[in-house]
Amino acid sequence: MSGAATVSASEAHKLVWEGSVPLLIHLHDSEVTTLPPPPPALVLAPRLGYLPLLISELKPYFSSTLPPGVDTLWFEYRGLPLKWYIPTGVLFDLLCVEPERPWNLTVHFRGYPSNLLLPCEGEDSVKWSFINSLKEAAYVTKGNCKNVMNMSQSDQVELWRSVLNGNLESYQRVSSKLKLGTFEDEYTENISAVSTASQQNSGEADAAAQVKSGRIPVRLYVWTVTEDFDDLESAPQIDNWDKVHSFGAGKYFSLNDAIKSLLPEYFPGSSFDNLGDASTKQSVGDERENTCDPDSSSLPLENAEIKLVRIQGIEPCLEIPFSWVVNNLMNPEYFLHICVCLKVSEANALQ
Repeated sequence: MSGAATVSASEAHKLVWEGSVPLLIHLHDSEVTTLPPPPPALVLAPRLGYLPLLISELKPYFSSTLPPGVDTLWFEYRGLPLKWYIPTGVLFDLLCVEPERPWNLTVHFRGYPSNLLLPCEGEDSVKWSFINSLKEAAYVTKGNCKNVMNMSQSDQVELWRSVLNGNLESYQRVSSKLKLGTFEDEYTENISAVSTASQQNSGEADAAAQVKSGRIPVRLYVWTVTEDFDDLESAPQIDNWDKVHSFGAGKYFSLNDAIKSLLPEYFPGSSFDNLGDASTKQSVGDERENTCDPDSSSLPLENAEIKLVRIQGIEPCLEIPFSWVVNNLMNPEYFLHICVCLKVSEANALQ
């Protein structure tokens, strides 16, 4: 990624929209009613898409072996139910530290774990989750979401269809009407925590940086390890959403500065440590309302070590200008999703 800043915006956007994750999807043994059991389905899933949208491909493939009942599609990875409103590419970057290709997932059509996952009624639920995220991004960027609320029905349909079909040209035509702007290369460096309670209340904090053209919505997914690892293959796996946290606050210029600014709890000695801004920390597995209490946790006494950063499947150079990252690697709902693994001392591990 050292030459990333030389890639044109149009090239970068095209590569992001064409990004995909190969999936090998196995039907859970409890839902197999035929012998021999069906072979797994091989699917090329868009990184910017959402797992429930694969039902049109998976239902016909597995329908002949399913038991009677109402379809309630959900997925798991190594026993961990997957949150359907997180984009597929972000789930892959976060949970598959040593990338599996294809990524082996298990699909269920019965027994939805409503105690662990928010309800999902198919495409409509995914669509409204996307629109709500877009409203949040507009609020962070503009201070209100009037442009999204005032979208015509035809524009709303076209915008959603462009995401469903991976049509970048159609998406740009409609999204340009929202006037959410871009992140300029020369900018001021004031980031503030945003804790907007959404329908998901998933704990991904929304951090916003004050820039010339607006503020930048960010979702930062953080997990910590206490033992060092030399290669990704030996990195500890995430087996519980309570181990994934989100933070917000700080000032930055490069990607490295941004991460350290958003994590003052783990980089207290950084020159970009927040200056009185409230920071947020919440488990992605905690479905309660975000509280934004800067005194809710004690600060570690030593800096953490950044072991891994992934954005859109890329492990970028940490010194890359943050402006390039924001302008070129945002998701269609205008959020930048960043997955980070930190090496911390055992005393400072997230509980």
